[in-house]
Amino acid sequence: MNEWVLALGWMGIFAPVALGSIGSVIGCALAGQAAIGAMMQTDSGYGRFIGLSVLPSSFVIYGIVLMFTLQRPVVADNSGGLFGIGVLAGVALLMTGLWQGRACASAINASKEKPEIFALTIAPAAIVEGFGVFVFIFALVLSGGLGGAA
Repeated sequence: MNEWVLALGWMGIFAPVALGSIGSVIGCALAGQAAIGAMMQTDSGYGRFIGLSVLPSSFVIYGIVLMFTLQRPVVADNSGGLFGIGVLAGVALLMTGLWQGRACASAINASKEKPEIFALTIAPAAIVEGFGVFVFIFALVLSGGLGGAA
């Protein structure tokens, strides 16, 4: 039984980077596909489409930092906390990456038709980024209360 508890702790340590990576990949792919389509339909402004399509990549960075923050000796007393913080933060990073990618894709699609609204179309993606930052900060704060810190 104790091995399973420890395994869950180790899963919690790696979950933010794994799930954050998945969210970043999906988000960048969604926005990147929209950018490619926009480039086929416009004659200029490609850089802004590409720049917006990489915005969801930040969630893998947050996941990496959380993984290193959660890294500590895994014992029965901290396994539940590691699992809970790591997995829940990872799922939140995954979802924010996915939805930010959708927001970026919408921004790209809208601004290819009306380039003058490009700056305004970034606002929804920035708001989603803010939620990812909230998760990141809260997970960092909560991880400080776990035992066994290196």
